[in-house]
Amino acid sequence: MKRQWLLVNLLVLVVDTTGLAQEKKELRWGTDPIGGGPYVYRDDHGNFVGFEVELADYLAQELGRTSRMVTGDWDKLPELLDKAPGENGIDIVLNGYELRADLQKQYPATRPYYIYRLALIIHKDQAATITGWGALQRLKPDGTKHTVGVLGGSVAHEYMKSRTLADTIDLKINPDVATVIGLVEQKRLDATVQDTPAARFYVKRSNSLMLADEPRKSGFYVILTRPGDHELREQLNRAITKAIRSGVLKTIYEKYGLWNEDQERLLYWAEHTDWPPPLEASAEETVDESAPDMKQLVVELLAAAGMTVFLSLTSFPLAMILGMIVALGRVYGAWYIRFPCSFYVEFLRGTPLLLQLYFVYYLLPKLIPGFDLTPVQAGILGLAINYSAYEAENYRAGLLAIPRGQMEAALALGMSPLTALRVVIIPQAIRIVIPPVTNDFIALFKDTSVCSVILITELTRKYNELYNFNREYILELAFVTAGLYLLMSYPLALLAQFFEKRLRYSGGEVR
Repeated sequence: MKRQWLLVNLLVLVVDTTGLAQEKKELRWGTDPIGGGPYVYRDDHGNFVGFEVELADYLAQELGRTSRMVTGDWDKLPELLDKAPGENGIDIVLNGYELRADLQKQYPATRPYYIYRLALIIHKDQAATITGWGALQRLKPDGTKHTVGVLGGSVAHEYMKSRTLADTIDLKINPDVATVIGLVEQKRLDATVQDTPAARFYVKRSNSLMLADEPRKSGFYVILTRPGDHELREQLNRAITKAIRSGVLKTIYEKYGLWNEDQERLLYWAEHTDWPPPLEASAEETVDESAPDMKQLVVELLAAAGMTVFLSLTSFPLAMILGMIVALGRVYGAWYIRFPCSFYVEFLRGTPLLLQLYFVYYLLPKLIPGFDLTPVQAGILGLAINYSAYEAENYRAGLLAIPRGQMEAALALGMSPLTALRVVIIPQAIRIVIPPVTNDFIALFKDTSVCSVILITELTRKYNELYNFNREYILELAFVTAGLYLLMSYPLALLAQFFEKRLRYSGGEVR
């Protein structure tokens, strides 16, 4: 009898333990902390804080789970919902995602947890020029366009792109809110349009930034979920409603200076039966209310491909010239020339192109006052410097393949060393390295995609932009983008094969 009683107690304990383990499973929420405050950012002690961190902790507690933050690129967070949580996937997206019709179709959203507006941020020195939203509809006094930065894939991006501002603003896209606002602070952008939480957070912490006008176009922050997670959405909705009624949400928002009269309407939308509200933009805020067709999207991709070609054709000749100079220094220079040339090559080959572009565009202006390159200028310079290291190695191999006796013969004929290099050595070396140089040119076409981090809209950046707002065309956009890259690079591949067949060499002699 005692044995049976112990067995029953053991079974109850196992059931209770299993239930506890189920209750304490993780609530994996996707976020991108790079964007900064007040959503998710690090405090002075290196810990992640922010109003969404505290909201995630509250929701996990209400659901009987533990909060687990999963980081990713902001505009790609919804795609993590397509993965199972055990496969580096997530349960929800909680990172300032606005309620949008295109996302709602694919990733059903919860009730809102915040009501935001769009704010126009400028440097205080621009106050006389940009007096408000209407000032963006006019050119600057010098006749140039206003440069306005936005977060790629956001409602601010869609809003500014859809307005009749194509002739008066130059829209700059970046995946990092803090970077864009920093460029406005440095007066390298004229303005930026951001959601009010980010706008108030950064303006409050800066002595040089200000809001140019009253925020406009209110919208909702929602939590994105999988289509099949109906029960989870209902649990989250109940938890959000409870947080609004109990004042927990207000306490969190007041801590970060985010509570305002707009939030008084949260309870209405949390309990409103007709959710979500109509998501179409009003007529006065759009140029064309019809959705773009694939033909329009292809035209935009073609224009972006033109920027890719331009970056490649302008940067690679510079890379070839720099590479040849460095190669000559390594092969024929004295030790005090060879050493810095070798360091130049190894440093550039050993560091990412992305980091080098960041240095050229964002850091150099801080180190060298007045060195304010445009994004395109910085992109050309960054690509040229990076690829010059690889071209230097190609040319060095070509120079070393030329027998030393040819240089000696040229000098014996009375040529100066520079003349011998220019007339005898370099032409032969160039013929040898044409195939690998052509291959590098093909690689450069694809590496121009990295330039999107410095506000350049090239082909890959345009693909990401169009995909964010036209997810129903994901396959078509991908095929067209890949096809354009192939059309740009395949002729060069054929050219490389042609030279490889023509330029047969052995023993350092070209035949």
